[in-house]
Amino acid sequence: MVLNRLRLPMRWPNAVLLLLIGGAMLGLIYLVYQTVEAERAEREQAQLTADIIEELQRVHTAALNGETGQRGYLITLDRRYLRPYQEGEEQIDPALRRMRELLGDNATTRQEELLDEIDALSRAKFDELESSVILLEDGRLLDARREILTDEGQETMERLRRALAEMEEIERRILAQQAEATARIEGRVLPLLGGLIALLLVAIFLGSRLVTRAARAEAEAAQAGALGEARDRADLLARELNHRVKNLFAVVLAIVQMSARDKPEAKPVTDAIAQRIRALLTAHEVSQGELDRELASLEALVDTSLAPYRSSKQTATISGPEVLLPAKRITPLGLVLHELTTNAVKYGAWANGGAIDVSWTRTNDVVTLVWRESGVKLDKEPDRKGFGSLLMESAARQFGGSVTRDFTGDGLVVTITLPESDPASLATTAAAS
Repeated sequence: MVLNRLRLPMRWPNAVLLLLIGGAMLGLIYLVYQTVEAERAEREQAQLTADIIEELQRVHTAALNGETGQRGYLITLDRRYLRPYQEGEEQIDPALRRMRELLGDNATTRQEELLDEIDALSRAKFDELESSVILLEDGRLLDARREILTDEGQETMERLRRALAEMEEIERRILAQQAEATARIEGRVLPLLGGLIALLLVAIFLGSRLVTRAARAEAEAAQAGALGEARDRADLLARELNHRVKNLFAVVLAIVQMSARDKPEAKPVTDAIAQRIRALLTAHEVSQGELDRELASLEALVDTSLAPYRSSKQTATISGPEVLLPAKRITPLGLVLHELTTNAVKYGAWANGGAIDVSWTRTNDVVTLVWRESGVKLDKEPDRKGFGSLLMESAARQFGGSVTRDFTGDGLVVTITLPESDPASLATTAAAS
């Protein structure tokens, strides 16, 4: 039972801890996946940027080669110098197509505008170069020189360089942004990894605590089982002892009664002794009625003490809250109640047609029992204290309380006070808890 009670609440820390670790691991896996994807995207972007820049350089080189071939042919009129021009003319269109393919649908609006501008400027440049070359081939050298000196070709070349440079800058900026995004994602991995390691350390710590608690719970369960077995053996011994004590009371009672069989003059004394022995037996039965409890009911004791003498003519009322007294107080209190009962039968209320009322209250761990007899006139307290009075005083000292008697015009009033709990048992209980 102890182990089962301890295992139930231990499931919650385990579940919460496993959820935290599982969530952290899933988050880490997701971030690692994002990092891998970001690095792959960065590599692809780096390759794409390198390819685009390479094509931009080819366009620029083709334009320069065309211009170089034009100038060489103009100066030498040797067609061999047209070779760079012809190579540039062959390179320009494939480079422009390749650049459009590389940008594809991912091109920004500005890149599309620049791509159209580069295409138009490249074609305008080669148209201008082709026009001057045709003039030279037709022998119109002066017209060709005048066309070149208009600076239209130089202005077109400058615009083409600026467009190519801006396109390259955009590509490098896109690559830098991709690298920053990858770095940000990578930066999240280390903190989460540190958090996961911390959670694992906490899990190890809590796991060790849970294992310790489980071991302690098992030890407590084993101890509880051993205590249960010991209690069962103690209960068995207590029942046997209770049986033997009752037999002993019966033997003593029989001896007392047999002692007065041949001595009539001793019968009143032996009867009184026998009644007191029966009172002790009654108190013993009340205090040992439930072996698994160390307390006995005050109401049961009062009712048992009055029961042998109650009848339709000898009436008694009992009232009070539920009070459980330690067994060690039941026996002396039972003797007091027996003494009061027998006195009521012989000299008091029941001997004169009166009634008895027994009530008790409980205040701050103190029980106050009032024995009230009515229907008999008592002028004053007897001058001599008999054995019964001495017995009640001795019993009061045993149960740690007091017994006071008040002789009134309507009958006897006896007030008994005693502590409800046992200080020694309370101290033991507090120390155990």
